Formats: sequence, structure tokens, C-alpha cells
Amino acid sequence: SIRRERAAVSFLLSILNGLKESALFREDQYSYILYPNKELPRFDKKNNIPSSKVEESDLLTQLVKEGNSQIIEKDILGNYHFNGNFNNANSLKNALANLPEDVYGSLVEKDTKFLLNLFESIFNHKSFTGRSGTFFGYEGLGSIYWHMVSKLLLAVQENCLLAINNNESEQLIGKLLDHYYEINAGIGVHKSPELYGAFPTDPYSHTPAGKGAQQPGMTGQVKEDVLSRFGELGVFVIDGKLLFNPRLLRTSEFLKEPKAFTYININKEEKVIELDKDTLCFTYCQIPIIYKLSDTEGLEIVFNNGRRVRSENLFIDDLLSKQIFERHGDVAEIIVSVKK
Repeated sequence: SIRRERAAVSFLLSILNGLKESALFREDQYSYILYPNKELPRFDKKNNIPSSKVEESDLLTQLVKEGNSQIIEKDILGNYHFNGNFNNANSLKNALANLPEDVYGSLVEKDTKFLLNLFESIFNHKSFTGRSGTFFGYEGLGSIYWHMVSKLLLAVQENCLLAINNNESEQLIGKLLDHYYEINAGIGVHKSPELYGAFPTDPYSHTPAGKGAQQPGMTGQVKEDVLSRFGELGVFVIDGKLLFNPRLLRTSEFLKEPKAFTYININKEEKVIELDKDTLCFTYCQIPIIYKLSDTEGLEIVFNNGRRVRSENLFIDDLLSKQIFERHGDVAEIIVSVKK
């Protein structure tokens, strides 16, 4: 099982390397589009039936001869086209069924399969991928679909953690982390308003080619971004126990000078913590979690009654974890010592 996981992680790294060099990467936004961009055929290149195909069908030949345009029509240049009112193959089937049976019945029976194959070969409906392959906006051609990018970010993070848990080489882990933080850097919250084309802290649906971010709203991207952030901070729940393992966290995120941290506790009271240099703070279940760079690992749980519990481990037992999850309000803060 571990061998398969290691092979999968190595394979993912090769995919990420190729992805960065592929047509899916947009250098201007330092991010990835949903599908490779392409040139759409112009209107006059669509719905053209080769004369040789018309001649292969006795039904089409007969209809053209009689000037019947229920199935196809011939333009003034002598080119053939399917009826412009057809939406799909069902339109063609209905039109064939509506031809006078006493006149065309045997020809319809003979050529129906041929005509349906011809219709599909011209319009290629089976390869239709929705707006991503036909539109230029709304997650269409050349567009970055931000929810997809966040899903990619989370998937890469999961494999970074898998590589760490499997004790992969530091070189492999480092290469995966490079990709992770490159993808992360391309997401809007890390960009300037000029580059993003909108407020960077607002979630947007997509970014078309040549425009800024479009369609603001609480998109699914937010969920993946929150999950990814907790993964970076190294907050996990395993077998009911709260565990801290900030292996992906960068030292550059720790404070370079003292700073005040303001938060709202479970009693809806505004609280302020004075943080020292080389610390980082966030809340989990409305409890401040303070990371501080240290030469050793361990944590200290500070209770509201003044009691302090220290541990050389980086996990909290299941009973106290349950109380934290249920917001009992007994814990004032948790201080986690992180190796430099």
C-alpha cells in the first residue's frame, strides 16, 4: 500500500511538472485554465455538407432534386447545409419522420443511419464540453475557473502531506511544496487589485482572457481555500484528537516584530493578545492558537481558571479535544512550540 502511495506521489509530481509547461498555464495570472484554449471555427465553416456525402444518399439526392428543404438545403453557391432549425440529432429524426411516407418511406429507412452519422461527423456533439469549449466567458475558453484551481491546490496539499507521512525524501517533498505554493500564489487573495482585477479578498467565479475577475459571490472556492489554510497551519483531527503538525507552514509567516491580535471569544467578547516576535496566531473553535518558533516541540494549554498543562507531544487527548470542539469555554489559549 505504501509502495503504491509513493508511486502515486511521484507520478503526481511528473503531472505537475508537465502541467506547468502545458497550454493550461496562464502566465499573466500565474494560474491554470480549465481546458486548453483553441480557435473556434468561423460561422461560414460550420454546417457544411460535402457534395460527395449528399451524392452517397439517395434520399438527399431526391430531396435536392425536388427542392425539398426539410432535411438539407442548397445555397446560391451550390453548397449544402442541414436545416438551420435543427438543434440536435432528435431534430433530424423528427424531420425524417415527418417526410411523406408514401413518397420517401423506403429511402428514409435506408438512409437514416447514414444521415445520423453524417450529422454527428459535422457537428461532433459527442465531444461537447459545455461552455468551457464554446464560450469565451463564464468559465469558457481561456478562462481560469477559480474553484477548480482551489481544488487543485487542495489535492496537491493532500499529496504533500502524504509524502511527509510516508517519509519521502526532502527533495521530493520540497518539489511538491514548490508546486503547492506556486499554485497558492496564483489565487486572488495573494494578488494585487491591479493584477486580480477586483478586490483580492472577494471570491470570484472566473477570470476570462484579457479581463479581470468576473462574477463575485460566495463560490465553492472558499471551502477549498479554508481547508487548504488549515492544512498549511497543520491543524488535524485524528481519532478524535486535535493534532498540530505545521509541516507545510513557512517561517516567513511568523511575526518579525511584536503585534496585537484581536479576536472574539465564545462569549462574543472582543479580546486582545499581545504577540511576541517569531509567533503566529489564529483561532480554532474560537480558541487562540499561538505558534512560536522554538528549538523544541511541545504545547501548553492555558485554562480560563489559570491552570496550565504542558506536554512534549503536539496532540490533545480526545476528552479535552471533544470539549474544545463543543466550545465548553474552559480553554483560554493553546501555545504550540514549533521547531525552527
